Amino acid sequence: MRVGIGHDTHRLVEDRPLILGGLRIEHSRGLAGHSDADVVCHAVADALLGAAALGDIGEHYPDDDPQWRDLDSAQLLAEVVDRVGREGWRPVNCDVIVHAQAPKLGPHKATIRANLARLLGLPETAVNVKAKTGEHVGPVGRAEAIACHAVVLLESCTPER
Repeated sequence: MRVGIGHDTHRLVEDRPLILGGLRIEHSRGLAGHSDADVVCHAVADALLGAAALGDIGEHYPDDDPQWRDLDSAQLLAEVVDRVGREGWRPVNCDVIVHAQAPKLGPHKATIRANLARLLGLPETAVNVKAKTGEHVGPVGRAEAIACHAVVLLESCTPER
C-alpha cells in the first residue's frame, strides 16, 4: 500500500464557471487557470500520482502546453486513475478538504463525493469530502481563492508487489 497527498490553489475571478470535483457550482466567480482550474480534481490527481511515484500533474499536463487549455479536470483525473492503474495500483480511499470562504460548500459535499467516487472507481463510502472556510484570514478567507488538500491510499493490483 502507498499513500499520497495533493494540494492545489487557484484564484477566484470574474467570467469563469466554478468547477469543483468535476461539477459546476453556482457562484458569481470561478477559478482562474489554464484548464478549468478544478482544485479538487487537481489535488486528488496529484495525490494519486504521488502515491504511485509518478511525479505531479504539472509534469503530465503542463500549463504552458496549448493542448491542455480549458481541459476538463474530471477527464484529467480519469486519465490519472488509468495511468496509475497501468502502473499496477488502484485507489482504496480518498479524503478531501476544500478550503473556501464562499460559496458555502455544505450543500454540495454529497454531490462532489459521489462524483469523485465515480471518477476513482470507488464506493461512496471510501470517499470523504470536508469543507472549511478560511475564517476570513488569507486569500481563502478573503474569498480571493479556493484551495484543496487530498489524501489517497493506493493498493497494489499486481501479485508481485
